[in-house]
Amino acid sequence: MKTEFDTTVPELLIDIESLGITDSAYEEISQNEMEQRYDESIPEVQEGTIITGKVVRITNSVVMIDVGMKAEGVIQTDEFENIDEVNPGDEIEILLIEKEDKHGNVYLSKTEADRLRAWNQTLEICEGDARVTGTVKRKVKGGLMVDIGGIEAFLPASQIALQNIKNIDDYINEDIEVKVIKVNHERRNLVVSRRELLDEERTDQKRKFLEQVRVGDVVKGMVKNITDFGAFIDLDGIDGLLHLTDMKWGRINHPTEILELNGEIDAMIIGIDYDKERVSLGIKQMFDNPWINVEERYPINSLVKGKIVNILPYGAFVELEEGIEGLIHISEFSWTKKVNHPSEFVSTGDVVETMVLSISPFDQKISLGLRQTQDNPWESIEERYPIGAKVKGTVRNVTNYGAFVQLEDGIDGLIHVSDMSWTRKINHPSEILKKGAKVDAVVISISPDEHKIALGIKQLSEDPWEKIFNHYSEGDTVTGKITNITTFGAFIQLRDEIEGLIHISELADKQVGNVKDIVQVGQEVTGQIIRIDPTERRIAISIKEHERQQVQLEPADSGETGTDGKPQQEAKRFESSINIDIPSFDKPAEEKAAEAPAEEKAPAEASAEEKAPAEASAEEEAADETPAEEEAAEETPAEENEEKKETSESDDTKENAEKE
Repeated sequence: MKTEFDTTVPELLIDIESLGITDSAYEEISQNEMEQRYDESIPEVQEGTIITGKVVRITNSVVMIDVGMKAEGVIQTDEFENIDEVNPGDEIEILLIEKEDKHGNVYLSKTEADRLRAWNQTLEICEGDARVTGTVKRKVKGGLMVDIGGIEAFLPASQIALQNIKNIDDYINEDIEVKVIKVNHERRNLVVSRRELLDEERTDQKRKFLEQVRVGDVVKGMVKNITDFGAFIDLDGIDGLLHLTDMKWGRINHPTEILELNGEIDAMIIGIDYDKERVSLGIKQMFDNPWINVEERYPINSLVKGKIVNILPYGAFVELEEGIEGLIHISEFSWTKKVNHPSEFVSTGDVVETMVLSISPFDQKISLGLRQTQDNPWESIEERYPIGAKVKGTVRNVTNYGAFVQLEDGIDGLIHVSDMSWTRKINHPSEILKKGAKVDAVVISISPDEHKIALGIKQLSEDPWEKIFNHYSEGDTVTGKITNITTFGAFIQLRDEIEGLIHISELADKQVGNVKDIVQVGQEVTGQIIRIDPTERRIAISIKEHERQQVQLEPADSGETGTDGKPQQEAKRFESSINIDIPSFDKPAEEKAAEAPAEEKAPAEASAEEKAPAEASAEEEAADETPAEEEAAEETPAEENEEKKETSESDDTKENAEKE
């Protein structure tokens, strides 16, 4: 555009000399001095500080800012949140990053200025209570990023709320109040926590709540959590525990039967622990206790009806009314039957009639009995089964110590193993009785209180040991079969199933190492009774003594010799059926009389007795009256040697006979 001047206007002339401007007023200044003066005219500003500048011009991409320096500064328009609100002449705060870059421009930044200003403000806040408000921008690994005045702070997922949050996306774009818990000055980043603020608020609410409430107060709360043992109720900042047993006077299996999660309820404070800041709650305490005057409603020995609500291995619980339950113990179901589990008699939901046995209002317990509603068969047991009566029954069970015999339904008697035989040694009851067999027995004793009856089989017959001396005497010779062999001897069967013991030392006239070397089970042997003990029920028998007696009873040899010139020998058959030749020696009459018993006489004496019985009797009396002389004769060393010699010769003869 060309500008035209009006030539009609007179020219303005200025007298510069009158103004004091002459040629001498101008000084010649060097280039360096001029640059120095120019630099001094520019205000001193440090790089990295926030300064104020004026908007000079705005283009589509940049904003020109006059900051009073050699050149104008340039800021990109995208650093402004709303560029339309920025006008030329506006003053704004920017960060001086560099006074002159390689292009000679002043390097400025509004974003960095905002960040630095926010960072400084945050540091000031951290010096105080560190509580700031920010906007959740996005979700990152492990938590959320929160914008706090232009600074992004990291909020860990564990610090968002008091409890774990399943979906943290719900907090995005939400304004939340957080607390700065960590500052990194080098990286200019922050870590914040919302949970700490909630904890502080909760602690303050707890303190106020505990100052206001007392035990017995009824409060409102929200069901915060439900467990198997109860529920936690949020009481405006403090959690109260509502235990399962305090929800209802009656039976309740799980809190969900009467509570809902996040539901609002009324409860009574039944306990406060100020040190641990805990509160115990109860719902049933807001209603009357049904156990008050329970003894008047359910007197002892009264019959009551109720519903089976729970069955356990030790008994069944019966609900008599709301909040009142009694226990039928497993021992109170039947007078006679052995109950393994209450379910054998009752089921859940059954209505039963029971008798009240005992009540404890303080412990809130009632003992009930089911069998007490029926007649007790043990009360008249002594009338039906008097002691000494003969009874019949069925063997129901056999144990190591005896057999149980069922006399009637639910009434069993025990036949102990010791009451099965007078004489026989029984190792196990199954030797005599079998399960399911019919058996006759005698009632020995009865204990109605303990529900026990003792029976016996051997009592059906007389005890043979009571008349043992009518059948046996010491010195008698008996014959029987070997029934059992032990390490210490052998048992021999006598009459009336009486057994005698042949000790190992009484089996033979020599040392025996093994009983089976002498006798075998089933072998028939003969021995002499050497002792009878009715008290201990024992009979001792000796084969050795019997054989000695047989040897002594042999007649004396006449002294004849055989064809070989040796003494003639006599043969004797023992119980073992082995012929043993016993040599016969001529001995003086005195030695023979000493060896033989008093009642045994030498052949010469026998002939004398035939001629003169009176003299023989006199001699026998004389022999009986002088036992000391006989004992002295028996103890004579010469005779002992002679006996040893006879024994040795007898053993040799026996060995020869066995070989033959």
